[in-house]
Amino acid sequence: MERNVTLDFIRGIAILGILLLNITAFGLPKAAYLNPAWYGDITASDAWTWALLDLFAQVKFLSLFAILFGAGLQMLLPRGKRWIQSRLTLLVLLGFIHGLIFWDGDILLAYGLVGLIAWRMVRDAQNVKTMFNTGVVLYLIGIAVLLLLGGISGSQPNRSWLPDAANVQYETWWRVSGGIGEAISNRADMLSNALLALGAQYGWQLAGLMLTGAALMRSGWLKGQFSLRHYRRTGVLLISLGLLINIPAIIAQWQLGWSYRWCAFLLQAPRELGAPLQAVGYAALAWGFWPQIYGYKLVNAIACVGRMALTNYLLQTVICITLFNRFGLFMQFDRLQLLAFVPAVWAVNILFSLFWLRHFRQGPMEWLWRQLTARAAGTSLARTSR
Repeated sequence: MERNVTLDFIRGIAILGILLLNITAFGLPKAAYLNPAWYGDITASDAWTWALLDLFAQVKFLSLFAILFGAGLQMLLPRGKRWIQSRLTLLVLLGFIHGLIFWDGDILLAYGLVGLIAWRMVRDAQNVKTMFNTGVVLYLIGIAVLLLLGGISGSQPNRSWLPDAANVQYETWWRVSGGIGEAISNRADMLSNALLALGAQYGWQLAGLMLTGAALMRSGWLKGQFSLRHYRRTGVLLISLGLLINIPAIIAQWQLGWSYRWCAFLLQAPRELGAPLQAVGYAALAWGFWPQIYGYKLVNAIACVGRMALTNYLLQTVICITLFNRFGLFMQFDRLQLLAFVPAVWAVNILFSLFWLRHFRQGPMEWLWRQLTARAAGTSLARTSR
């Protein structure tokens, strides 16, 4: 089957966009990811950088990637149960290794675990409407749990939101010079917390996004089977609606000084609610304007990044942990300054993808994942070639 270049492009946008947020997690303490005032004060540049990223990127590109992951589950159904389960189990294993040994911000483990549940729901869905509605309900349950957690949480911030000087110093030490044992010990604790959050709250949202993506694929929407006018109008409408939902929450957090009582849970909900709308809106604009943009070299290059999404995601980790942990650049830059690293990492992703795909059909990690999946499933690669 011929590859869908537009989907590759959208997936490439998602992978590159995720780095806009992850760069903060690589270069600053974990608390900085959601709380721009994590050090108890805030500069104007930090506040505006946070606000703009929160408005256009935070959760949006992760949501887009999860939607595409769900679309991929729909496309994998003809491969059969053993292939899909083997593929997702290997992703769980890779995510566990990535999160424990390399970086605590891993998403692969969560995608693999939730995917092992979601693919059955995709397979057994009676029709597109049922699958889409189920996805929406699951996502809203996740937001409801988030609001519940906010309602029962205390008013005193914990160290994951507002760490004291000792915690910041310790995190800097174990990331930069504490040794592999200390790093693995701390990442194991973070991994445990992430799995608890996945089971209690985030897993609902992730499953909802996957089912929504599968429904959009099954309906033909993610195959470009609707009119250009439909995609353009849908893109503008959904992005506008997402922004309207998110803007009041951004203003409220700013006015409240990023108070833990309100901002750690309750005021996260509007962003979570608007993010899938914006994510689908971004995809819609790509489809709607594809005849105008597909000939550009940069668009083709980003599509190559999308073809090697797993490789490029892991490559971002290798580059960033080398820069910030091995070269000691952790805690040396503020939120705005960290963004200056992003175009350079993007350039590596793009150039490596272009070079690799001139010689091979798949990225190196994609090839390895496929080979191991075939072995685990006991399936001939010739029977599963596309």
